[in-house]
Amino acid sequence: MKYVAAYLLAQLAGKESPSEADVKSILAGAAAEVDDSKLSAFFKEIEGKDVAALIEEGNKKLASVPAAGAAPAGGAAAAGGDAAGGAAAAAPEEEEEEAEMDFDLFD
Repeated sequence: MKYVAAYLLAQLAGKESPSEADVKSILAGAAAEVDDSKLSAFFKEIEGKDVAALIEEGNKKLASVPAAGAAPAGGAAAAGGDAAGGAAAAAPEEEEEEAEMDFDLFD
């Protein structure tokens, strides 16, 4: 992913067809490690292809992926215990007063 991002940053900076050296330079500026084999594989995959067309193709694939999440799980059942222990645990705790501050969050 970092190779794709660096490649696109180089394009945004005005390089029509960024080289491996351009991508390495951007990643070095971000102190990111560069795996030369992965970088070479990335350039082999995009060789001769229009990046804008690849992005459009990817967007079409993402549009077909369902975006709904799974239903939330129910809560755990309350544990049974003796009545004396339950009463002690159920006693509400008093909230501590907040310290005065010299500023207001919305000033």
